[in-house]
Amino acid sequence: MAARPAIWQLRFFRPARLGKRSVRKYATTTSNSPAQTWPHQSQFGNIHDDQVARLAAQPLHSLALADLVRHGRPPLSAEALFASANFILSLLPIRLAHRIQALRNLPFIVVSNPHIARIYNNYVHSLSTLLPYQERRITNLQDEIQFTEVMADLVQTHSNTIPILARGFLECRKYISAGDVTRFLDEHLRTRIGTRLIAEQHIALHLSSQPHNRGVSTPQEPGHSSYIGVIDTALRPAEIIRDCEAFVGEICELKYGVRPTVVINGQQDTSLTHVPTHLEYIITELLKNAFRATVENGKEKEPVVITIAASNNPDTPSASSATKSFHSGTHLLDVASIPGITIRIRDRGGGISPEVLPSIWAYSFTTFADDDVREMGNNSNTGTANGNTDALNAISGAGGDASSLAGLGYGLPLGRAYAEHFGGGIQVQSLWGWGTDVYLELKGLGN
Repeated sequence: MAARPAIWQLRFFRPARLGKRSVRKYATTTSNSPAQTWPHQSQFGNIHDDQVARLAAQPLHSLALADLVRHGRPPLSAEALFASANFILSLLPIRLAHRIQALRNLPFIVVSNPHIARIYNNYVHSLSTLLPYQERRITNLQDEIQFTEVMADLVQTHSNTIPILARGFLECRKYISAGDVTRFLDEHLRTRIGTRLIAEQHIALHLSSQPHNRGVSTPQEPGHSSYIGVIDTALRPAEIIRDCEAFVGEICELKYGVRPTVVINGQQDTSLTHVPTHLEYIITELLKNAFRATVENGKEKEPVVITIAASNNPDTPSASSATKSFHSGTHLLDVASIPGITIRIRDRGGGISPEVLPSIWAYSFTTFADDDVREMGNNSNTGTANGNTDALNAISGAGGDASSLAGLGYGLPLGRAYAEHFGGGIQVQSLWGWGTDVYLELKGLGN
C-alpha cells in the first residue's frame, strides 16, 4: 500500500485538517480583528440579510463519499478541477448561510459573547469571500487558483471553531440550557464536518493536479496512490487502529505508568473507501476511554480486544438506527446497501455506571464550576491546561493538554458525528461491573 500524502499525516485531536504549511501557502487573509456582534455590521465582510435569508432557505445537500471522488483520481485535468470548484460553489454558500442563520437564532445575550461573536463573524467573512464567485462559473486556471486560496482561507479561519464555541457556551451557560447547547453543537458539528471536508478535498486535488505542476514532478502519479484528495480508497482500519494504539498507549503510560495491550482479530485485511483522519479521531477517542477505564479498574493486564468485520450483507443490523438512509443530491441512498465495516472495541474497564450512561452523548457543559471556566480562560492564554479543561479538550478535539485521558464520554458525541456523517454510527453496550463493548460502523463508497 502506498504511503499517505505528507499533508495528511496523523493529526490526532485535529480531524480532517490540512497541514499548516499547505493551508498557509494558499491563505491570503486572516481574521485577527476584534469581533463584533450581530446585528451590527461585521468587519469581516459585507453581506446583506436578504442574501443570507435566500441561501439559508435552500436545502442542504447531504454529502456522500461519491460526491468527493466524482471528479476522478489525481492528477486532474484543468476541466476536472473547474468542475470540482463549481461543485463546491453550489454547496458551500448554502452551508455557511445555514450556520449564520442558526447563530442569529440564538438568544442575543449568547451571540453577544465575544467567543461566539467571533465565530459568527468568521462565518460572515467566509461567506463574503465566496459570494463574488457565485455570480460566475470558474472556467480558467487563474480563477481556480484564486478560488483555492479562498478555500485555504476558509480552512484556516475556522480551524479552532469548536473550542472557541465551547468556551463561549461555557461562559453563557446561565442563559442557555444544556439541551439547547447540545442540539446546537450537534447540528453545527455535522454541518462543519462536511464543510471542511469539501474545502480540504479541493485543496488536496489542486495540490496534486497537473495544470499546476507543469515542469515539476507530480506529487501523485496515477496508479501509485490509493488517495483521491483526502479520501483513501483502500483504507485498512487495522493499520489505523495500530497507529492509534501506539499514540494512546504513550499517553496512558505517561499518565498511569502502564498501558493495556490491544488484540486485533477478525478480518484484519479488510479495506474500504473512507476519510483516514475521521477514523483516526474516532478510534483515538474510543481507545482513550477503553484504556483509561481498563487501567483505573485495575485490569491493565486484560487486553482490549478489537474485532473487525466486513458488513457487506444488507441484512447486517446498523450500529445507528437513526441513519438508515440519507439524501445525496436528488437521490435517497439506502445506507444498508452500501458496503462497510463494523469494529467492536471490548474492554474490561468495569462498564459505564447507570447514572452516567444516559449522558454519554451530551455535551455536558453544566458540570463545570465558575472557577473552572475562569481557569480555562487563563490557560488558553498561557498555553497550559489541567484536569479542569480535559472535558473541553475531548469535546473540541483540538488544543489543550493532548496527553490527557480524562473526559470520559465527552469525545463520544463528536466521534458519533464523524461516524454518522457517511451513514455509519456508534453504539455502546455497557455491562456495569464488567466492561464495555463499543460498536463502530463505517460505510464506504456505494455504487
